[in-house]
Amino acid sequence: MTSAARFPVLIDAPQGADAVLEGLDPEQREVATALHGPVCVLAGAGTGKTRAITHRIAYGIRAGVMQPGSVLALTFTNRAAGEMRGRLRQLGAAGVQARTFHSAALRQLQFFWPRAVGGELPRLLERKVQLVAEAAARSRIRLDRSELRDVTGEIEWAKVTQTVPEEYPKAIADSGREAPRDPAETAGIYGAYEQLKRDRGAIDFEDVLLLTVGVLQDRPDIADRVREQYQHFVVDEYQDVSPLQQRLLELWLGGRESVCVVGDASQTIYSFTGATPEHLLDFPARHPDATVVRLVRDYRSTPQVVHLANGLLSQAVGRGAEQRLELVSQRDPGPEPGFVEYPDEPTEAEGVARGIRELLESGVSAGEIAVLYRINAQSEVYEQALADQGVPYQLQGAERFFERAEVREAGVALRGAARAGDNDPLLQETVGLAAQVRAVLGTKGWTTEPPAGSGAVRDRWESLAALVRLAEDFGRARPEAKLGDLVAELDERANAQHAPTIEGVTLASLHAAKGLEWDAVFLVGLSEGMMPITHAKTAEQVEEERRLLYVGVTRARAHLTLSWSLSRTPGGRAGRRPSRFLSGLVPGAGSGPAARGGARSGGNGDRAGGRRRKRGPLRCRVCGRGLTDAGEMKLMRCEGCPSDLDEALYERLRDWRLERARQLGQPAYCVFTDKTLMAIAEAVPEDASQLALIAGVGRRKLDRFGDEVLALCAGEEPVAHERESAGGTAAESGATDTDT
Repeated sequence: MTSAARFPVLIDAPQGADAVLEGLDPEQREVATALHGPVCVLAGAGTGKTRAITHRIAYGIRAGVMQPGSVLALTFTNRAAGEMRGRLRQLGAAGVQARTFHSAALRQLQFFWPRAVGGELPRLLERKVQLVAEAAARSRIRLDRSELRDVTGEIEWAKVTQTVPEEYPKAIADSGREAPRDPAETAGIYGAYEQLKRDRGAIDFEDVLLLTVGVLQDRPDIADRVREQYQHFVVDEYQDVSPLQQRLLELWLGGRESVCVVGDASQTIYSFTGATPEHLLDFPARHPDATVVRLVRDYRSTPQVVHLANGLLSQAVGRGAEQRLELVSQRDPGPEPGFVEYPDEPTEAEGVARGIRELLESGVSAGEIAVLYRINAQSEVYEQALADQGVPYQLQGAERFFERAEVREAGVALRGAARAGDNDPLLQETVGLAAQVRAVLGTKGWTTEPPAGSGAVRDRWESLAALVRLAEDFGRARPEAKLGDLVAELDERANAQHAPTIEGVTLASLHAAKGLEWDAVFLVGLSEGMMPITHAKTAEQVEEERRLLYVGVTRARAHLTLSWSLSRTPGGRAGRRPSRFLSGLVPGAGSGPAARGGARSGGNGDRAGGRRRKRGPLRCRVCGRGLTDAGEMKLMRCEGCPSDLDEALYERLRDWRLERARQLGQPAYCVFTDKTLMAIAEAVPEDASQLALIAGVGRRKLDRFGDEVLALCAGEEPVAHERESAGGTAAESGATDTDT
């Protein structure tokens, strides 16, 4: 995305109502002009739904049908709400409230609580996990971290489906869901958790919705005040509403029909949180006079990507499938999607990393590439493979950008410099917004070159570098902007959790990828048992897995690669099958399940699969147990088995790595990762053949660093390759060669 797209130059908003309609396609225009009565917009992926509904609001305001303060636009993430507010400002509709359900409800609850209940609103829990852990302890149940997360999720599901603790076991049985633990135990923890909250005068985010519903139901005078304020409602991502959110919407409406809902049943992927597409699917039946508009012109993806997405949904069954949208790409043709079969997961990760390296060399930026997988536990092997290729990456769903300590500190420094203006000595010698930001952040750890290594120092630098890039984009889009303008922009983004892009390949789960898009997407691990996931038992659960894959496919603008492996570990039994969802979609595989031979396409995948030496299953060198975890495979031992690490050698290897990374101008992990160095320091190889057996030491790194590492293992001083020590670049020294 260009800087101009992120920061449109502010101009006078169009004065006439019809001017707002310019540039809309016929269906988007139909949405924008449907100002009266209930409206249902069925919007496929990439069809410009946000554009359509924001123009509808702006058109309604300019036509005199709506007042800005009377419109409440609802969505599901702070980021989406922030984007909507930004677009509305540019269309001259700055007074419209665009919020999440929770944000809108909390604001009303805070305002009306003294009148409805008296006193101050109870303290809001930012995170409920700690209290759930305490509730479990009171119930004499020990939970590890993953179990604690599961129980917390079950409590959230129960609350948004308006299920009280004593009814939870029956609700689980009626829903057909597979509970992560005994429902009676969970019900006990749930009850203890609710009691703890009451004892401590606290509420959680689900309580915000429940209490708002209670106030509006019990106090008609307050409900009338809210309805007097908000007379027009827009609900984005309507397929994701829970029963509790639907109930709150109905109370806000109070029987009126001035509501516009927007959604796509084919993108319902959050049923585990209580979301259901039934409200969207039943909307025309509940509102027989509703205007229904279908947006099917896809402006995001190429015809090749759209064709695959349509083919994937053509096999769907169930209610949602009856109303599926057949997308029509509006873009020029692009490359065909690739389908690659690998013998095992490490080989798959290596092949994907090489494919990403090729895209980078062809001009695709790292920030426009994503690797998407079904569960977060799959990320490690791809982190390792990208590190081995020297490719920077970021994990989607980590700590929120604006909550990082270094970002908060940078914000304070920028705000202080903006207040001081010309009196700030840092700004007296600098000209231009970006230069001023670089000067201020230079006092907080930012440098023109990144530090070596991949730990906290590097993470801090990446955060500050993201702020520098944001300032550069902001300055190009608004040449007259001052430092105070940037600070205001940062505050707005912090409120919306709209973080700037950190340059690196994105690694994310399919669920976390919803709402995002990239030029190139690698969908990995597409084998039975992972896609659909093993615990998807019912037909409905399997169909949600299909929709999850559909969401992944539609994240890609142009380049799309789908891959799977036949075994988890090198040399393991090739017992896996490609996902049933690929049936009939893989070129040359016929109409049945994707055939192994016909499924292979893309040179890298074939080379990786064909040339790799077949090895037996990896076993712990201490206890002999078969190894499946990527970290354990690298160490060649179980995490719990005794380590014979040569600590002095490990420290020498770390010091050597730091210096080599500095010479090459690369992060330290691009030389060797910590796990690889640890494995070397435990094995202490005596020759190249022994060093080559260590996971993470491929042919390229063996040729490049092998002599130096072996010298260190022998207690000698390493000598770098003459060409590299003489100042050769990373590319000249073979940084793009492939490991095998």
